Amino acid sequence: MTILNPTNINQNVRNLEYAVRGPLVTRALELAKELNNGAEKPFKSVIRANIGDCHAMQQKPLTFFRQIISCATYPSMLDNPDIPEDVKERVNSLLDACGGRSVGAYSESCGLEIVRRHCADYIKQRDKLDQDVDWQNIFLTTGASEVVKVTMSLVNQSSNGKPVGVMIPIPQYPLYSATLCELGMHQVNYYLNEQENWSLNVEELERAYGEAEDQCEIKVIVVINPGNPTGAVLSKRNIIEVVEFAQRHNIMILADEVYQHNIWAEGASFTSFRSAMAEINAKLELVSMMSASKGYMGECGLRGGYGELYNFPLDVRAILYKLLSARLCCSVLGQITMSCVVKPPKIGDPSYEKYEAETKQVLSNLKSKAKLVADTFNSIEGMQCNEVAGAMYAFPRLSLPKKAIDEALAKNQQPDFFYAWQLLESTGVCIVPGSGFGQAPNTYHFRTTILPPPDVFQDMMNRMKSFHQQFLARYS
Repeated sequence: MTILNPTNINQNVRNLEYAVRGPLVTRALELAKELNNGAEKPFKSVIRANIGDCHAMQQKPLTFFRQIISCATYPSMLDNPDIPEDVKERVNSLLDACGGRSVGAYSESCGLEIVRRHCADYIKQRDKLDQDVDWQNIFLTTGASEVVKVTMSLVNQSSNGKPVGVMIPIPQYPLYSATLCELGMHQVNYYLNEQENWSLNVEELERAYGEAEDQCEIKVIVVINPGNPTGAVLSKRNIIEVVEFAQRHNIMILADEVYQHNIWAEGASFTSFRSAMAEINAKLELVSMMSASKGYMGECGLRGGYGELYNFPLDVRAILYKLLSARLCCSVLGQITMSCVVKPPKIGDPSYEKYEAETKQVLSNLKSKAKLVADTFNSIEGMQCNEVAGAMYAFPRLSLPKKAIDEALAKNQQPDFFYAWQLLESTGVCIVPGSGFGQAPNTYHFRTTILPPPDVFQDMMNRMKSFHQQFLARYS
């Protein structure tokens, strides 16, 4: 006799969905195994463009990062004359901060002080600030995802008996909807403007707020910039408008800024919410986050991230840090990785030239593929794709024939899922349907990464173009 069954477990957990690791990904893994076992397929390989996993897509680790991580893990390597002196100096300073000079020791709950200070210096330099950033407002995490969950857990207390509401962009990264579902919070959707390069419209924010305020107590607005899955980069004016909106309604901002190094469009630039708030002297609370998984580094599996609290009351900060203490600490190797992200080699350091060459190559490849993906999709009948201005994704719109929509609905499938499933079975290319991210009613999209190496990426574009033409011919 079993105690548990699907009806007596936490129904919030049962109901949450996370599209980027859904049934399409499971099927892609099965297809890859079938190919390895000699099965005949209409394609030679499976291309997983469903998730921003850089190294899985053959991006090579940065030498500086891996030298520091390797030496920190196995300090005997510090005796190797081939290890640059700046690497040895960094590793020794990091190990001095670890208990017993070992990465196997717990750190403080919020992370190693030295790394938190590195993050503070990074923010000061990034935002061109005159004053130092308080390192005590920074906490290190198991990737940026943990920043989201701990923040939502902190604010999940209503004063009016209604659930706490959180405004999220649509389309959104499914982490947000999954976390809100798990915590029993109310999801308030605001739609990004696809016709204006996925920009953020204040009138739409007001509409979403006004329609939801009777159903919940709205306490947070989430903004993802650069955008995932849209690839958009918000202008400084747009960011200030969001801050002003949040001030009017007295709600906190959660800024997902993990793609801040990934800016591709000419004339586009990254503006942090922190700097925009400082410019207009906004006093509301902000939680912003950064990650070691994205950008040019792509160290997804090492799970490093940080959150910064801005304008937070000290007593509230203490409670959040108490919540963090229950996990003991995040991965020390992830913390060390964040040190590499926020404090890379500088001009004159022995590691600088190699580091610069490697990062420029990664960013150059991503920029060229950002252009290629939009150009390719816009050349295909029945597809429309905005410029990929930043991040590492495209989110093209599909014009699907009525016959295909009807067949999908007859199978109880979303039409864009139906399309993505057939694409996978026909070409081996794994994407994520737009319905997994949310989209305007009666529109259909999909998300693809731009991560595969250039030759594989060109092959992927060719497969997708050929499939789409055959799909239209079949269902038109």
